[in-house]
Amino acid sequence: MNYLVPFLILLTVVVFIHEYGHYYFAKRYGVKVTDFSIGFGKEIFGWNDKSGTRWKICLIPLGGYVKFFGDRNVFSQSEQNDAYNKFSKEEKDQLFVFKPLYQRSLIVAAGPIANYVLAIFIFSFIYMFSGKDMTPAVINEVMIDSPAFVTGLKKNDKILSINGRKVESILEVSALINTSMDEKIKITIDRNRDELEFHIKPNLVLTKDSFGNEVEKKIIGIKLAPLNNEFKRNKLGPAKAVFYSLKEVIFVTTSSIEYLFAMIKGKSDSSQLGGPIRIAKITGQVSEHGLIPFLSIMAYISVSLGFINLFPIPMLDGGHLMFYAFEKILGRPLTQKTQEGFFRIGLFLLLSLMVFVTFNDLKDLGLF
Repeated sequence: MNYLVPFLILLTVVVFIHEYGHYYFAKRYGVKVTDFSIGFGKEIFGWNDKSGTRWKICLIPLGGYVKFFGDRNVFSQSEQNDAYNKFSKEEKDQLFVFKPLYQRSLIVAAGPIANYVLAIFIFSFIYMFSGKDMTPAVINEVMIDSPAFVTGLKKNDKILSINGRKVESILEVSALINTSMDEKIKITIDRNRDELEFHIKPNLVLTKDSFGNEVEKKIIGIKLAPLNNEFKRNKLGPAKAVFYSLKEVIFVTTSSIEYLFAMIKGKSDSSQLGGPIRIAKITGQVSEHGLIPFLSIMAYISVSLGFINLFPIPMLDGGHLMFYAFEKILGRPLTQKTQEGFFRIGLFLLLSLMVFVTFNDLKDLGLF
């Protein structure tokens, strides 16, 4: 229960914001929304608002949905013609399918966008009220015979950038090293006011993170420590907070893209992919350290949800956007047969991914 409650709170917030993005733009463009559901399956409780939308909480809390009047948001040309003859003029004005292409695209994209906005808001809140670490990344020790030692890094070197990404905090070094998909990591340092560049091939080491979870980490053999063991944490103004929040969101997204392509090429560790079980475990572990860490993991999960939903896979938001791109190029919707083919492929990919991440989760729990 210590892990389940924080996970359900996190998931409910992230899913609600995602679905509210769809809902907000649907209402803005006159689309009738019949259902706004958090969870799937049997309804636990709910209520109807003045516009006729049923707001409800359902039994299975792993997701949610917004249901539009007409029940579909991708139609073939023949289905559009059938819908045109079936509904009255007033009903047609409320149907998603008859809205201009740009409005349909915005309604679909609004879910992932809302997740990104939530992450930016959370990071900005943290940076303004708790502060952002700005401790310079100065090397305190270089391990003998380590990759860093062999390459030439020395004590008191100040790390300026990693793979071209500016390092502004001691806490960023490990993240930038471990998210790098390159065989060698480019590290730029300041040594006695001289800027030097090193290319270091890290060792892969199976170790445990701060929560005791087994992970594979890239190690170059350096220890970092702030001056006098004091971290420099600055509270930022609104503009700076939003700026650094955008940087963090962009970093998480680009790192995810790099990881995805590296995994396709077989160059990254696919065992690090996790599903609901692992997310629940990490959320519970993080929440034990207080509100700020919990909000941070919520922001990262929100970015991940937004990013994954933009994949061009039917049944995801990105899949619908792909269909709309084809519609724009062809000047008409794809045929029903073609769409059904895409949906079968999308279903297979999603089910395969679910099986894979569930296996990883169970393996992480020691059940395999």
